[in-house]
Amino acid sequence: MATPEKATTPLGAMGVLEPRQLKPDSAETERILTVLDETITKLEMTRLIPRITGSLERFARMLGPEITASLLEHQKLSNEMQHLLASPGAQESMRAREQRLKCSLRHILRLLLANPLLCQGLKYQVQVRASPADAFIKAFAEFRDFMLEKLLTSPAEEREKIQFVEEMSLKAEQNTEVITALQAELAAAIQTRKEEMDRKDKMIEDLKTTMENLAKDRKAEIQQMKKEGAKQREEEVKAAQGRCARLQEDVQRLRVQFSALVEEHRASELLLRKRKCRTEEEIENWIQKYDTDMAAKQATFEAIHAVYTEEKAQLAQLMEKHALLLQEYSQIEEERKMLKQKEEEELQEQARRNRAATRIQAAWRGYVVRSFFKAKLKKARAKAKGKGGKK
Repeated sequence: MATPEKATTPLGAMGVLEPRQLKPDSAETERILTVLDETITKLEMTRLIPRITGSLERFARMLGPEITASLLEHQKLSNEMQHLLASPGAQESMRAREQRLKCSLRHILRLLLANPLLCQGLKYQVQVRASPADAFIKAFAEFRDFMLEKLLTSPAEEREKIQFVEEMSLKAEQNTEVITALQAELAAAIQTRKEEMDRKDKMIEDLKTTMENLAKDRKAEIQQMKKEGAKQREEEVKAAQGRCARLQEDVQRLRVQFSALVEEHRASELLLRKRKCRTEEEIENWIQKYDTDMAAKQATFEAIHAVYTEEKAQLAQLMEKHALLLQEYSQIEEERKMLKQKEEEELQEQARRNRAATRIQAAWRGYVVRSFFKAKLKKARAKAKGKGGKK
């Protein structure tokens, strides 16, 4: 059977379908991506707010008084909104509370987004269970990537993609035709295999019939063998009865020997019993000595265990202090990074200003020099015209 060639995709064609890794080349594209990124960040922070309000005492120090107060107010509004949803009526009050709840959420998001490091820290520290919001955020991130690819794709690249897809569709149709031909060949091979199996089944039926005939022929022979076997069994039974009589005589003789051996071993048993009593007394003494030693060792163990428990409690206290110091150290490191980043930005801004000032000074010097030469040229022309009039 013929096998179709495996369709391969050229590297150039795969490059047509790959998303561009270029930077946005227009302010409008950058604004669109900024809006989408901010929306994703807001969605992620909105997903964290219920978990933060549930453990507000834990995060109060990190959030600060202003954000903490806003979260408390937002939690209060959420509880009031849930109470209104549970009670029928009060539509006007529900709309007003809903508007206040939205404003509170926007205010909290503005405060959080104003501090990017705080947002990053909350994402790492707040543990959130999986929810339908995760799927929505993932879908929105995919939409952002799709928009970026669309914005970075030129019309020529779009036409290349369309042409590539058409070529792939044509190849798929050709492969479908090859598959159809192969399926026809497979059906023919299956039919041939089926005919061969039918022939073998018929052969098996013939063999079964032959075996049945052989069984009927052998039945008479089996009956004859059974008769001979019964006769042989009777002879073996008679022989076995003779052997049983001889064995009974042997058993009687062995019983007499057994009685003699029992009398012989009773004396040695008495001696062994005395040895056993002495051994038991020695074992009892050893057990008492063992109990005394173990009591002393148990007292020593309890004293050591008390010291171990006390040291373990001290170790737990030291571990708690270490954890607090480690947290403070992390905060100090974050503050140092922020200060270093701020200093670098100030140095870059100062360098940019110096370059701008240098360019402005160079332009001004050029302007002054040109003005000076223009004035000097005008004076020379005026003198030349004055001399020409006198002549």
